[in-house]
Amino acid sequence: MILAHAHPGAAGDPGLAGLVTAAACVPAVAGYAAGAARLRRRGDAWPRWRDASFTAGGTALAWAAAGPLPGGPFTAHMVQHLIVGMAAPLLLVLARPVTLVLRALPPGAGRGGLLAAARSAPVGVLLFPPLAALLDAGGLWLLYRTELFAAARHLPWLHALVHAHVLAAGLLFTFSVCQLDPVRRRRSPALRGTALLAAGAAHAVLAKSLYAAAPPGTVFSAADLRAGARVMYYGGDLVEVALAVVLAGSWYAAAGRAWARRHRAGPRARRRPGRAIAGEGARHIEAAGRPFVTEPPDGFRR
Repeated sequence: MILAHAHPGAAGDPGLAGLVTAAACVPAVAGYAAGAARLRRRGDAWPRWRDASFTAGGTALAWAAAGPLPGGPFTAHMVQHLIVGMAAPLLLVLARPVTLVLRALPPGAGRGGLLAAARSAPVGVLLFPPLAALLDAGGLWLLYRTELFAAARHLPWLHALVHAHVLAAGLLFTFSVCQLDPVRRRRSPALRGTALLAAGAAHAVLAKSLYAAAPPGTVFSAADLRAGARVMYYGGDLVEVALAVVLAGSWYAAAGRAWARRHRAGPRARRRPGRAIAGEGARHIEAAGRPFVTEPPDGFRR
């Protein structure tokens, strides 16, 4: 994303793309709060820390798009890159917005359509972790190691396009690594972890290259260039560590639930995992003489 702060003669002006992004954050945060309140009114559990996470993500995104940012032109741009492309997507994804909408909507075509879209083949392809990592990290290499960065500083339509790509790619990559909301196919922690490591390495190498040389076609002071590269390098590491913690936590929780299911199912089911026993027209797993009923998907839990 290219800041208008980096445009010659336009310091402090967020530009049209920044104003649109900031304005869109307000109804998004309000809609999330309304959905969470709806769940709580009908007696459903929805952790308040998720409300705080979504609000923080929306607020950070609005500030990065339209607010004054610290440092020189390149440093300010990198602060914005870190927030829009990495920190804000993590805060938004942790709030599980798709799950919230699925639970808040009444049964019917709207909820069914959203779930079908979330589990569709095209979305499944985009959420394939290596592809999401390539779109995210590869887009940054294209931006900073070609003259695209310099061109976007002078063409408003290109500025807006880059702005949208960085945000969309950051959200897509974060969704693919965390996989907290309903998706078509849940990828293994090993695959997601490998994609995270590869993207992190590509991000770190790019930051080091920017420490040594500015993007083609641009001129920044040495101090500004190096400060911005350090923001990209160390700030990116912090967000990537947070992503790794989320990934490890979800793996640990899934392994714990699987162990608990096997434990409740009794010795026979543990010897023959996954074998369903039919009885009186109902599918169940024999466990201590009672059927074991699995929980519904999180998106429909009431």
